[in-house]
Amino acid sequence: MSEEVSRLARAALLPGFAGATAPRWLLDELERGLGGVTLFAINGNVPGPDALAALTARLREVAAPIVTIDEEGGDVTRLGGHVAASPYPGNAALGAVDDPDLTRRVYRSLGAELAAVGVNVNFAPSVDVNTAAANPVIGTRSFGSDPELVARHAAAAVAGTQEAGVAACAKHFPGHGATVEDSHLGVPIVDADLDLLDRRELVPFRAAIAAGARAVMTAHLDLPAITGGVPATLSPAVITGLLREHLGYRGVIVTDALDMEGASGAIGIPETAVRALLAGADLLCLGPREHADSVRAVLAAITGAVRTGRLPLERLADAASRTEALRRPPGAPAARPDRAAGLDAARRALRVTGTLPVFAAPPLVVELSADGNIAVGPTPWGLGPFAPDAVRADGSPAEAAGLVERAHGRGLVIVLRDAHRHAGQRALASALLTARPDAVLVEMGLPVWRPEGTVHVATYGAAAANARAAAELLELTAA
Repeated sequence: MSEEVSRLARAALLPGFAGATAPRWLLDELERGLGGVTLFAINGNVPGPDALAALTARLREVAAPIVTIDEEGGDVTRLGGHVAASPYPGNAALGAVDDPDLTRRVYRSLGAELAAVGVNVNFAPSVDVNTAAANPVIGTRSFGSDPELVARHAAAAVAGTQEAGVAACAKHFPGHGATVEDSHLGVPIVDADLDLLDRRELVPFRAAIAAGARAVMTAHLDLPAITGGVPATLSPAVITGLLREHLGYRGVIVTDALDMEGASGAIGIPETAVRALLAGADLLCLGPREHADSVRAVLAAITGAVRTGRLPLERLADAASRTEALRRPPGAPAARPDRAAGLDAARRALRVTGTLPVFAAPPLVVELSADGNIAVGPTPWGLGPFAPDAVRADGSPAEAAGLVERAHGRGLVIVLRDAHRHAGQRALASALLTARPDAVLVEMGLPVWRPEGTVHVATYGAAAANARAAAELLELTAA
């Protein structure tokens, strides 16, 4: 019995690991029944497509693991290893275009790229309805603020991904779009009862489920009217009540990373793992820093909970049966990478307010610093690759005079990223516009802050495709 319990417990785990080759401990755990792995660029797991394909092939020499990754396209991209931005725009741009066929095409191509390197589950799409403009972690990862718009693109994204032979995972259930706190750092609160959830957050999840999403990811947030202070990932009322019973979902339920403060900050990862399984989760994403030691600690907690009768063995067996099905592809891959879809979407997403100037000489491009959130990571962004004289500014009005002097006699382009969330960006941009009202603002996040009377370009994302589309529009590069 103890061997069976250990095997079932392992089947629920998705740890991370360091490096571009599989460590011995990981291969040993896979042979013993480990569910799979989650690939992280920050761990050095994604050095390039050939090396990644070799890595996943090595994993499959010893088992048939679930190989997952966070590849949303847009701002949250892992395939570039945090060195290169994505050739596909993210959800905000796709929502701005509002062509579900195009969304399906983009996700099909993205899925084809994942399948080519051996990834069989993508932690995407994000189907959160972003109703909080100041949301620090969703933003351009969302298709928009209208539930019906998000729903039709959620269905298209799921369909496109799975047409490429990769399982789609709709996230972050029951919806992270109405929060103003990052669940990496705390437990966000969504003040919504079941009626509001049904009209807003749950609409896209219904669509994703109807489209056949093989997995759904839970969020580490609190809905006081439903969970009573417990994060959704640990709440039977959310996982079993809302997702299983209310929405009728029968596929795999996977947690967001358990190392996040919103999940385990108060109780630790091993206890969080047990509570998530008790709540109804099937797969536990442990997080980028959780390797061999964490696997051992979590296994001890789970097997101990079974031994004492706290966690029914039947609950583990139920989870394992679902995850076993997830190992099988959702269909024969019938797609090839189509990066032209990404650039097409980025071009169609551009929105211009005012009349663009014609630059007689290359303009000075000033990019105002804006670090991505934890989910985004250190991926490069901006128009710098297309501008021979681009400058990065910290975001202080004191920098304005020097920049204005440097731009004397030529055009000025000011590049922002979520300026509505960064006071320094707004302050410096305002100072520059006072001196140079002819400057062009390029917003590469959500276009919430738009100074009246300014020529404004919204890209709805900072992916490589968004940058190229904006550069073409401004004639910074050949089309």
